[in-house]
Amino acid sequence: MNTATVLAFASALFGGVLAFAVAWNERRSLINLAFAAGLVVLTVESVLTGVALAPGRSEAAMVYWQHWRLLSTSFLPGIWLLFSLSYGRGNYREFLQRWKFALIFFLIAPPLLGLLGDLFEGQPLEPIPGHYRLVLGMGGYALNLLLLIAMVLVLMNLERTFRASVGTMRWRIKFMILGLVVLFAVRAYTTSEALILRAFDLPLEAVDSGALFVACILLARSLSREGHFAMDIYPSHSVLQRSLTAMLAGIYMLVIGVLAKLVNKLGLGDSFTIKAFLVLVGLVVLAVLLLSDRFRLQTSRFVSRHFQRPMFDYRTVWRKFTEATATCVNQTELASAAVKSMTDIFQALSVTIWLVDDKKEQLTFAASTFLSEARAGELSPGKESAVPLIKALQNLHDPMDIDASKEDWAATLRQCHPMEFRKGSDRVCVPMVVGDEVLGVIVLGDRVGGAPFSWQDLDLLKCIGDQIAAGMLNTRLAQKLLQAKELEAFQTMSAFFVHDMKNTANTLNLMLQNLPVHFDDPAFRADALRGVSKTVAHINRLIGRLGSIRHELQIKPVEGDLNEMVARALSGWEEVAGINLNKDLRPLPKLFFDQEQMLKVATNLIFNAREAVSQSGLVQIRTGQENGWAVLSVSDNGCGMSPDFLGRSLFRPFKTTKKNGLGIGMFQSKMIVEAHKGRIEVESEPGKGATFRVLLPLPKNK
Repeated sequence: MNTATVLAFASALFGGVLAFAVAWNERRSLINLAFAAGLVVLTVESVLTGVALAPGRSEAAMVYWQHWRLLSTSFLPGIWLLFSLSYGRGNYREFLQRWKFALIFFLIAPPLLGLLGDLFEGQPLEPIPGHYRLVLGMGGYALNLLLLIAMVLVLMNLERTFRASVGTMRWRIKFMILGLVVLFAVRAYTTSEALILRAFDLPLEAVDSGALFVACILLARSLSREGHFAMDIYPSHSVLQRSLTAMLAGIYMLVIGVLAKLVNKLGLGDSFTIKAFLVLVGLVVLAVLLLSDRFRLQTSRFVSRHFQRPMFDYRTVWRKFTEATATCVNQTELASAAVKSMTDIFQALSVTIWLVDDKKEQLTFAASTFLSEARAGELSPGKESAVPLIKALQNLHDPMDIDASKEDWAATLRQCHPMEFRKGSDRVCVPMVVGDEVLGVIVLGDRVGGAPFSWQDLDLLKCIGDQIAAGMLNTRLAQKLLQAKELEAFQTMSAFFVHDMKNTANTLNLMLQNLPVHFDDPAFRADALRGVSKTVAHINRLIGRLGSIRHELQIKPVEGDLNEMVARALSGWEEVAGINLNKDLRPLPKLFFDQEQMLKVATNLIFNAREAVSQSGLVQIRTGQENGWAVLSVSDNGCGMSPDFLGRSLFRPFKTTKKNGLGIGMFQSKMIVEAHKGRIEVESEPGKGATFRVLLPLPKNK
């Protein structure tokens, strides 16, 4: 067997299986029976083609089987026209009534021509070896002409059905329409070839068989979808008006006619068939593109973006939107400012922002131009509805009309955003997605005048939605960072407080252990009283420092002498046993500072140095000037602080570190010095002590 024969029998087998499946499995109806009958006729025709093209067939036998093949073809116009008038149409009886005369004509006339007319004339021509061409008689020519007209009418009816379908209906019939378009478009090509050449080219039958095989694949895909025949589409009765099929058929016939004249004059008969086929393929591709929703969508968007005058002054819009949202520091403020701005920009009376919680399980109300918090709480979806909605938003990258969508998540959004006006425009949702994380959704509706959202509106909506999403993410991260800082500060303060209280508790515990043994010793009792008094004073001082941190720090600067303040802080420390105090107070100009607050700073520094040194330790206090700063320096030769401790301490912004205990008093000192527009620097190494330097700005006139 040759390739044409194998392809013919394979197509016949595929078509016969589909016809049997439809007749056996589907409900008996006019549409199903017409479809099965049409496939049976195509199957018989393909079988006869395979028999006629079998190797070793004589010319007489070939003409004989071709006669029967063309006779079987004569039943195609009426059956498929009947199917195209009834497929998918809820009002198909009206169409059958309007088309009854044409339908009766195509059911009767082609078979009569096949039975009574002279289909072929003379013997087969053989322009090149193995390339047979049968000359059509008057009956054969008329039959092919009726077949071509019927194919065009079938395609026009299928086109009208496809145009009238929307949404799920179009999804169900898409592959059925596409398969029949491939089949009958190729049939129109081969039939037009026969009419123009007034002869039937036998190798073109392989093209018909290939078209049937491809069509059967697409039809099988359509039959696998649920509800492929259970549809009620109501197309317009005006079939010829604005018909893409009629236009393309006219263009094709005109081009083929011109090509035929050129071929006859130039003697390029061998290339005519290829050129005609390429023209047909181009027209079919063009038709598929023009009927594609996605292609029309992209074309409309491209024209709107590049060839239409912009609706918005984008510089003004972006400037106003930025000004409205730039100062917002939390999500609530940003959401409120965003809905107000979007209402002004898009003239949408109802705008709502819903945010996704951290667990990605719920939508929380952020802001709205028409919903109160109580009303939003009533409309907020439950977890069962919110989770699928959030997953759908994560995969949604562009604004979408939720009123046109049949998805469950769109119904949930419609419930969250009820319509306020009956004549308002469709509601549009704008997902707020950053990377792979969905932060929320913006819903707009009730546009003034019911104006629909254009492509420019949708493009600007996406841009603004992305900007709001980025702002929401930044505010969320800033809040988390602030909470982390607050927790870190609380942990640090707690560590300092626990450290001080632990030392105090150890002192009292040691005293209680020795009390039963040495209670009768007057010297021990006196020493114990001094220890208790010192511990109580320390606790009161600690409580006072904590209390001052709780309140807002108030600085009341007056002119004073820093050296005199340091001398006041040192009073009483010279008599402390076990400490060597070295003072170096150099002359300083008068400074403006709060006497009481800076006295606390000096006392804290001296007390910290005293706690850091052991017996016979050295504490040095110096004052002086340095590069426009008045400097108070307190040094000790204690154990110092490791760089790791300094990196985790309250003095992280400064150069250095200390060792064991920068207590609450040092935190308070840092606050006081910074309130005076100064700073504290710390220099320390383990085992080499530490130096704290307080720098206060000198008066400019000094």
